[in-house]
Amino acid sequence: MSVDTFSVLSEPTRRRILDRLLVGDSSVNELVETLRVSQPTVSKHLKVLRDAGFVTCRTQAQQRIYRIHARPFRTLDDWLQPYRALWDHHLDALERHLDALDDPGPDPDTDPAPDTAPERNSQEES
Repeated sequence: MSVDTFSVLSEPTRRRILDRLLVGDSSVNELVETLRVSQPTVSKHLKVLRDAGFVTCRTQAQQRIYRIHARPFRTLDDWLQPYRALWDHHLDALERHLDALDDPGPDPDTDPAPDTAPERNSQEES
């Protein structure tokens, strides 16, 4: 994975475009209406996304229809996997620690005392 992936995805308008394309394919005009961004701005960002391989484009009548292309996301996911495993390990350890805090042991006010009979005074038995 290249550093370009992060620069492409770091731009908020591009992420909004990708979020919209998750819902389904869309034309430039639909993206303009949905995102409330100018047509030249949407077109500029779509070009960057297309050049980076994040979206594909097909022509339908007089419109260009854009769709998410999964491969760059799989590459990004593969790159993130070792970091995800690292955090899973740390989060599991945190969960164990918090569980131990939630279970402090027996409560002398509510838990029965161990089986120990009270000592009897020998004078009471006489």
